[in-house]
Amino acid sequence: MISYSRILEIVGDIIKVHVPADGAGNGKPVRFRDLAVIEDRQRREMHSLAQVIELDRDCVSLQVFSGTKGLSTRASVRFLGHPMQVTYANHILGRVFNGVGAPIDGGPGLDHDPKIDIGGPSVNPARRMLASRMIRTGVPMIDVFNSLVESQKIPIFSVAGEPYNKLLARIGIQADADIVIFGGMGLIFDDFHYFKRAFEDAGVFSRTIMFSHLASDPTVETVLVPDLALAVAERFAVDEGKRVLVLLTDMTAFADALKEIGISMEHVPSNRGYMGDLYSQLARRYEKASMFRGAGSVTVLTVTTMPGGDVTHPVPDNTGYITEGQFYLHNGVIDPFGSLSRLKQHVIGKVTREDHAQVMNAMIRFFAGARDAEQKHAMSFELSDYDHKLLRFGRLFRERFMGIEVSLDLEDALDLCWRTMAECFDPEELLMKQNLVDKYLPETESAVEVEVGE
Repeated sequence: MISYSRILEIVGDIIKVHVPADGAGNGKPVRFRDLAVIEDRQRREMHSLAQVIELDRDCVSLQVFSGTKGLSTRASVRFLGHPMQVTYANHILGRVFNGVGAPIDGGPGLDHDPKIDIGGPSVNPARRMLASRMIRTGVPMIDVFNSLVESQKIPIFSVAGEPYNKLLARIGIQADADIVIFGGMGLIFDDFHYFKRAFEDAGVFSRTIMFSHLASDPTVETVLVPDLALAVAERFAVDEGKRVLVLLTDMTAFADALKEIGISMEHVPSNRGYMGDLYSQLARRYEKASMFRGAGSVTVLTVTTMPGGDVTHPVPDNTGYITEGQFYLHNGVIDPFGSLSRLKQHVIGKVTREDHAQVMNAMIRFFAGARDAEQKHAMSFELSDYDHKLLRFGRLFRERFMGIEVSLDLEDALDLCWRTMAECFDPEELLMKQNLVDKYLPETESAVEVEVGE
């Protein structure tokens, strides 16, 4: 392979090299997203892998994965003629990889295993199957009120300091998926260790694959993590027929890395420093979620942190137009009024128990009334007997369902919903279908007796 040594510019982690119009000199032209090897002539050693991110006539821009520190304009570039690849084989289950797909767990090498290209196109929407299966997570605020549907793409909206990583780990451990693929971007070591330890302690590490980019790693590697995770997920779903759940945290770190690259490339920012292609960059990753005809599925659950809690920030704002709802993690709990799953109607009452829809609607109606009653109580207005029932219901709802540490099977959660309503209200106050009330409402003390006893 021919080396090119005319380095035009080094800015941040980006280098620009002059390549004649006849291409890479090995019969193949230089293509967008191709890999290259950077070699330092003075040290006579490979500096790093790099990826083509822009083609401008005879000027090729590459992002260097390990950064350009110590790299001089006397370096040379050799193009490999293929895009970034990742190892795909059944025995990568239970392995941990870094941001460029190299194993970092001390296990056996994978140099001779088959590789697949990353960053390919998403599935044609016309060939996708309609989502019709539920992924049970064991989290009642998701399973009961905003069900996660197989092949769905949905983020967790939160802010710094909230336990979103704890929630993501719990979902990965408890979800009824065949394979869980975790992608961490900009993780501090404590968070990386927490995820790894959580999967190991729960006994699910054998069905888990981790791609982890740490905060101490080069920033440019951040943008590779979603592509690595999704490429492997797609292949397991298509070739092996597996139901794959992809967990990505944090997509705001991914967007910030794109912004940093764009600034180095002297691109004109569009909104708050982010480039104009932010929407398409996010959509390319989220649209990998799909249910494949005659095969498995890929479900994408991510974390998107909102700087300052601002939902109009470019990252959550663009994400909302792409995804099918969101889980809103606020004050350590999943807020039912800020959360939404647009695909839940495909499974609730169809693949779940017959009373699911009625219970969901009644519980939210009562909780909304409880919040109104709390406001009246805080402003010293006189409360009715029914208001006191609502206040009791609000306390029980928060204690029994809203905490992210609460773990219940869907049927147990529905039964607990019925018991909670029975403890707080009379049957005629439920305003639910009578046949369901007769079948599922447990016998308990009347609501009036409970209130007097308190």
